[in-house]
Parts: sequence; structure tokens; C-alpha cells
Amino acid sequence: MTDTTAASSAGEQDNVRSGENEGFGSFGYRTYVLNALLIIYILNFVDRALLSVVARPLKAELGISDTAFGWLTGLGFALLYTIVGIPIARIAERRNRVIIISICVALWSVMTALCGLAMEVTIFGVVIGGFWVLLACRVGVGIGEAGCTPPANSLISDYYPPKKRSSAMGYYAMGVTLGTLVANLIAGPITDMFNWRVAFFVLGIPGVVVALILYFTVKEPPRGYSEPAGTVKGERASFSEGLKELFSKRSYWWMCAGATGAAFCGYAISAFQSLYIQRTFDLTAGQASVWFNVPAYLGGAIGTFMLGYIASKMKSASAIAWLSAGGLVLCVPFFGMAFTTTNMIACVIGLAIGNAVKYGYLAAQYTIAAGVVSMRVRATSTAIMLFVINLLGYGLGPPFAGIVSDFWFKGSLSEAGYMDVINRSMCDAGQQAITFAQRASETALTDMQMSEVLAGISTPLSLEQYAFCLEANQSSTSASMLTLTVMYAFAGIFFALSAMGLKRDMVGQS
Repeated sequence: MTDTTAASSAGEQDNVRSGENEGFGSFGYRTYVLNALLIIYILNFVDRALLSVVARPLKAELGISDTAFGWLTGLGFALLYTIVGIPIARIAERRNRVIIISICVALWSVMTALCGLAMEVTIFGVVIGGFWVLLACRVGVGIGEAGCTPPANSLISDYYPPKKRSSAMGYYAMGVTLGTLVANLIAGPITDMFNWRVAFFVLGIPGVVVALILYFTVKEPPRGYSEPAGTVKGERASFSEGLKELFSKRSYWWMCAGATGAAFCGYAISAFQSLYIQRTFDLTAGQASVWFNVPAYLGGAIGTFMLGYIASKMKSASAIAWLSAGGLVLCVPFFGMAFTTTNMIACVIGLAIGNAVKYGYLAAQYTIAAGVVSMRVRATSTAIMLFVINLLGYGLGPPFAGIVSDFWFKGSLSEAGYMDVINRSMCDAGQQAITFAQRASETALTDMQMSEVLAGISTPLSLEQYAFCLEANQSSTSASMLTLTVMYAFAGIFFALSAMGLKRDMVGQS
């Protein structure tokens, strides 16, 4: 796998015939490698998105608030993910990137499967709740996933020349939305048929097989192979040299600010979107996933690829940043419609179009991170970008959404006089029980039947309390989603500022 001589010769022969550097290896092999990396990135986000898909039954069983769920999906995952990311990227600057990715895929896949075992355990006489066990497993997932994107972006930059990188990066970046789509498409129905724990087992284990396939079939290309003729490769850069190069690129930092803002909003909304849909339209996890989230993230996947493709056809190097800026501003009214309407079709349309115009910024962030620096520090550039994005965006976005949601929910509790009577997990458990009872009977339940169902949950609710839960759950989550939606516009402004100096900062492009 580490022997690149044969593939190098083949690639050089192709380039000689074409008269220019078309990239490492043959067209068919480059396509295979790009698709292999896309599949791995899809698995990366399948495992991240699982918690959001199974949120309501998981929250009801473990008895956690929206705020606690936000910390679980946000900083609990992102903290070590960001801390470990830069050291792994530095290793990737010097060592075999394919091996690094393979090991990390296997690690995060095993840890994802172990999430399904989260329950109370006793260690040395101390009872540790299921929330803390799940958090420990999510930390393990984060450590594994930290070794995916920086070396993968570095590989893509060596397989593809500058003129083709934005489309290749855009294709790879589809993994974010396609992974979330796959998680919803598979985990939602599995949760309805079995339970949320089975979903973690089913979607975690296949990653180990994919890791082995990558290890045995993908070659490590020579660093800088696809650079323009005459590019000076130089010695490997130290971390301080890498930072010095990055600090000279103002467009890079404006991009990081925009991408962090977009991630803050996006990860927060993604973490609570399934909860919002289930609470608003009284659906099961599977119904919310397949009917709403799948078309929403399919729109995002299409938008991500199309922005990278369109930018690669435009003459301006700054086009990809301008397009991202416009998309982040344009998505606001569509998400606003999705999170205020009571019509399911309008909600789906708003989510799909909003994601389609918004998610193109992913292609931009990876293209800019790889394009404004020399080949010596590409993995480091991507890792620093992801450090900022994930620590501030991923780490703090979901907790912010949970805090805002719980703030409005507690206000409703106080106004209704239920502050010491009802909590969020009771409401989730009640809605979950009623939804499944209605699904089983295939008809609307009578008040007597609903009373019987509500009396059977761990902490019984009255019909009046259940009616309160329906309204308060929906309105508090909607308020949180709308707050985040407005913030997308600020991320768009930062991308516009990045675009202004991008042409000057890009390396090897005009």
C-alpha cells in the first residue's frame, strides 16, 4: 500500500500524454480514491448524527434535559476531537495518511457501537449513570474522528491539481449531509422497529470493514505530486512555521470565522431538528427521519457539490467564498419558514432549500484551507480550521440550542404553575408513549385511552399536563431554532470578507 512507484509512473505517463498535470494516478483510480474518502466521511457523520436521530427515546430513557443533551452532542464530543486533531494532523504531515485514516475509522466505529451499551454501571461500588457512560463513548468517537478530515484533505490535494480541487473538495464535503441523511434513513426506522441501542450497533460495526478496505486498496501519493510545474516543495514545515504562514493569510481567518458561525448554527439545529419535528408534528423518530430529514439533507448534499462544481467553472479564485456568503444569507428565510409553519410539506421544503443554499460553505472551507497554504502545511491548516470550528461551533452550538430551549420551556412551566411538577424528560416520555400508541392502534386515541397510556409511563401525566407538554415542547424548541437561524446571516458576512482577499492569498491559482 505504501509503495507508490507504479502508480506514480502511471500518473506521470498520463500527464506526459495530456501535456499537463492531471493528478496522481489514472482518472479511474483518482475517482475510486475520492469515493472511498467520501464513504469514510459519510460514516464520520453517520456516527455523529445518530444521537440526534434517536434523541427523544434516548432522552426519555436516560432522563436528561435539552441542555444536558446539548452538552452531550456538543462539547462532550468536540473537546477531545479538537484537542487531538492538531497532533494527528502534524503526524499526517510526516507519516502515511492512509494508515492514519484507517486506524481512526476503526476506532470511532467501535466506539459508536459501544454507545449502544450506555446504561448505569457500578465501578468500585460507585453507580455511574447511563448519561456518563454514553458521554465517555462519545469522547472515544471524537478521538477517532479527529483523524479523518485533515489527512483526507491532504490526500485529495495530492491526488488533484489546483484547478480541480474545489470540485473534488465539494464532492468530499457532501459526506456531511449524506452522512446525516444515511443516519436518518437507517437509524430512524431501526429505532422504531427495535430501540435506539440497536441503531448504534447496526451503524457502528460496518466502519471496521471499510477501514480494512481503505488500508488495502488506497495508495499513499507523493506529497506535492499534483502541484503546478515549478512549485518549490521545500522542507517539511514546523508547527510555528505553519502558523506563521497561516497568519499571513487574512482570508483564511475570515473564512474560519464564517465557517465557525455556520457550524455553530448548523450543528445546533441538526442536533435538535429531529426533536423539533417530533414535538411539532407528533411523529416517531423514524417518521421524522425519513419524511423530513432525508429530503432536507439530500438538498444539502446537492448544494454542497454544486457550489464546488460551479466555483471550479468560474475564473475568479474568490468565487467559492462569494457563493458561500450568498447562500448563508439566503438560507435564513427558508429556515425561518420551516421552523414557524404548521404545515409538514412547507416545513420539508423550507429545510431542503435552506440546506441546499447553505451547505455549499463546506466546499469553500476545505478549498480555502488547502488552497491558501503551501503543500507543507495543508493538513495542519485544515486541522487548525477544524479546531476552531469544532471547539466553538460544534462544541458550543448544541449546548446553546439546549439552553435557549430549556429557558423558554422553564418560562412556560412557571407561567402554568408546573415548575415543581413537570420536567422535560416527562414530556418527552409522554409524547413518545402517545405517538407509539396511536401508531399501534392506527386511529386517533380517545381521551380515556390517552389517560391510560399516560398513566403507564414511569412518571404519569394527566391529560391537562400532556396538553401543556405538547405546546411547551414545540414552542420552546421553535424559539431556539429561530434564534440560530438569524445568526446564519453573520456567518455569510464573514465569508464575504474572506472573499475580498482570497484571490491574493491563494497559492498556485490566479
